[in-house]
Amino acid sequence: MLAAFTFNTAENLPVGLLELLSKSLRVSVSAVGLLVTGYGLTVAVTSLPLAHVMRAVPRRHVLTGLLAALVVSSLVAALATSYWLLLAARLLTALAQALFWAVMGPVAVGLFAPEVRGRVVGALSVAGSLALVVGVPAGTWLGRRSDWAVPVAMLAALGLVSLVTIAVLLPTSPPEEEQAAYGTSPDARRFGTVLVAGTLSATGAFAGYTYIEKFLGEVSGFSPSTVNVLFVAFGLACLAGVSITGALLDHFPRAALTTAIATQAVGMLGLYVAGTDAVAAVVFLVLMGAALGPVFMTTQNAMLHCAPGRTDIALAANSGAYNAGIAAGAALGGLILPLADARGTFLTGGLLTTCACAVLLGGRPHRTPLAPGLRTTLSDGRSRDTA
Repeated sequence: MLAAFTFNTAENLPVGLLELLSKSLRVSVSAVGLLVTGYGLTVAVTSLPLAHVMRAVPRRHVLTGLLAALVVSSLVAALATSYWLLLAARLLTALAQALFWAVMGPVAVGLFAPEVRGRVVGALSVAGSLALVVGVPAGTWLGRRSDWAVPVAMLAALGLVSLVTIAVLLPTSPPEEEQAAYGTSPDARRFGTVLVAGTLSATGAFAGYTYIEKFLGEVSGFSPSTVNVLFVAFGLACLAGVSITGALLDHFPRAALTTAIATQAVGMLGLYVAGTDAVAAVVFLVLMGAALGPVFMTTQNAMLHCAPGRTDIALAANSGAYNAGIAAGAALGGLILPLADARGTFLTGGLLTTCACAVLLGGRPHRTPLAPGLRTTLSDGRSRDTA
């Protein structure tokens, strides 16, 4: 959980330090923005190849290596005096995070019985969401009162705590023998359906969310100070949504995913239709926030069930596709903005999210044919075939 919190804070911290970084490094704000865009694109492109290359390495060794990379890259970033050195350090962190999300899920849930694994996924997602609610605001506050390098260096300290804990306490075993190495119900069709729905949902969400500040100011008429408060409300809604969904995930895994995406669609389309009214804008903004975190969490949980092969490869594919959706959504919103203003970005995002719902509802379960002779053991001692 601490590692998830640290990686998510590292990814998003430049958003709160844009002006400080711009002045300190003598580059434009848009160039600083590339520190976030480049990070996301790196995760999107490298998640699956890295997971494939490292598939045979014991997970304890992989995680300690990834956290060591986080510590080193954070220290290099904190000491950077040029933009390009900071960008290189950020890309190293992104490479570590690309593999972290693929490995972390199966390792964590494999330590628990299958019937409570949804709660474990929920706990990890709560930690990731806390990065946006606590980590980035705290880092922004600290950076403005000292220097932007201070909160970046703090990430190295948090990463070191995670590294030592995992290196000392996590059991070492071959990846293919871990309890959650394979999906509980391999289903190639379901895997493809969830992957497409998650990517469409991410594209839709970030087509609008990337420009939410402009929407709240120009369409809803909120002052800059009120917009800051609404960002906090959005983050708290995201945290609440993840917490509630995590508690229900073991009992209603499919319904949780469909509900999260449907709620996101309602929130985005509601902002388009009624966003000019202040009260309605707050209501639909909170709805969107309450869905944004659970969408990724529920797709990750689905991968642990329907992965047609190794779960780490499935999770890497899901993380890569989701980050590709984020990048595509931000770019799409940027194209729409001058043509149809901020409301147009939310209409487009809402329609894409509705398409994600349709993909989910149209998908039919299809059990993957299992290769003969491949078997794994459930926690109660029974064996079953696995792909």
